[in-house]
Amino acid sequence: MNRKLFRPSLTEVKEPPHTQRTHLAGPQPHKKPAPPEQTHAENFYWIKQMQARTPVVVVLTGGETLHGTVEWYDRDCIKLTRTGSPNLLIYKQFILYVYKDGEEASLGGSNGQ
Repeated sequence: MNRKLFRPSLTEVKEPPHTQRTHLAGPQPHKKPAPPEQTHAENFYWIKQMQARTPVVVVLTGGETLHGTVEWYDRDCIKLTRTGSPNLLIYKQFILYVYKDGEEASLGGSNGQ
């Protein structure tokens, strides 16, 4: 048996055939653009709650719930204004979630308090 190795020439390696170049230069499929880094949805939410003075419930990571209205916010924390209790500056990293006060009754959940 006499086997011959196929080895491309140096010119074939440096410059692909014309059929490959026309294929690469053809129309590329449109890719979906990457989502934006910042949607500003959080800012919109806090501003809306502040302007409407919406009573909210803030649930902390430890399970504690706080009732009040959001008076101020920044990148790291919110200021919760409460009636009959001291106002609080709460770091966002300790907030589990926030919902409008009174929504637990409309959602059918029982609070057990």
